[in-house]
Amino acid sequence: MAGTSPPRRQTPFILGLVLILAALPLGYFLFLHQPPPPPALPMPPAPPPVVETKAPEKPMEVTLTEVTGTVEVRRADGTWEAVKPGRVLQPSEILRTKDGASALLRGEAVDVRLEPGTELSLEEITATASRFMLANGMATASVRSGIRHTLEMRAAGSDAVARTSEGTFAMSNNGAGTVAVGTREGEVAFFGNGKVVIVRAGQQSVVRPGSSGPSEPVKIPSSLLRKVQWPSARQNKREIVVQGEAEPGTRLELAGETFSPGQDGAFTKTVALKEGENDVKLKVSSVGGNKEEANQKFHVDTQAPTKLKVKMPWDNSGGQTPPNPNP
Repeated sequence: MAGTSPPRRQTPFILGLVLILAALPLGYFLFLHQPPPPPALPMPPAPPPVVETKAPEKPMEVTLTEVTGTVEVRRADGTWEAVKPGRVLQPSEILRTKDGASALLRGEAVDVRLEPGTELSLEEITATASRFMLANGMATASVRSGIRHTLEMRAAGSDAVARTSEGTFAMSNNGAGTVAVGTREGEVAFFGNGKVVIVRAGQQSVVRPGSSGPSEPVKIPSSLLRKVQWPSARQNKREIVVQGEAEPGTRLELAGETFSPGQDGAFTKTVALKEGENDVKLKVSSVGGNKEEANQKFHVDTQAPTKLKVKMPWDNSGGQTPPNPNP
């Protein structure tokens, strides 16, 4: 037929079409296909967590900031040494003030003042509590306002304990079982013999040997000396004995020597005098902060009277002859 192409002429066309179709995938792969992404690199190991190193906490301590007169510390080896402001009191040491001396201890949260003739030691101090032992004498302690801290003071020779977390109080200890506490600010829990009383500002309480515990708090007395028995103002010896009675729990200073009265307030003290005029002073201090003073003048003359020689008329040369005792 005239319109039909012979098979020979169609063969190249078909063959070309096949080649074109076969080349399409290869061209797509070579020119249009995106290469696969490179393999992912391994992630570096995570850095170790940062650990914050806390600076070591500053150790709590109490330091002598004021020293008047002779103040000493007994070290752990039993020896005493005089101290000056800036000395840190260690828990193994005892601080003492001699007659006429005083000292102030200061910590982060507390202040403790030692009156003359006082011995006190630090038992423990932490960020939340301070504990002291009063061997004898009188000490005033306070917790600074706005600081959460407990201050505790024990009395040697007794089970009496005073404790406060806000306020100021004084404790006296005669070393024989009589312990007094007076509160100046805030309130104080006073323990003894299984009993506890709350001593508020302006009040005091006393523990005596053999008592059932702290007495019921009373207003701090304004009169501290009940009586004083002074000896004669003219003396022919250089020692006198002064007797009297003061409020229990007070501290006395007589002729510069500090001591405590007995549990009932009675006291007897020997005082040395010098030849001539003497002005003897008696001072009394209470845990409430009140003070009272009495004094007496003494004149001491220990010289033996000189012999009075009478000159008779016949002692003169050329004078009269003495009378004959046996006429």
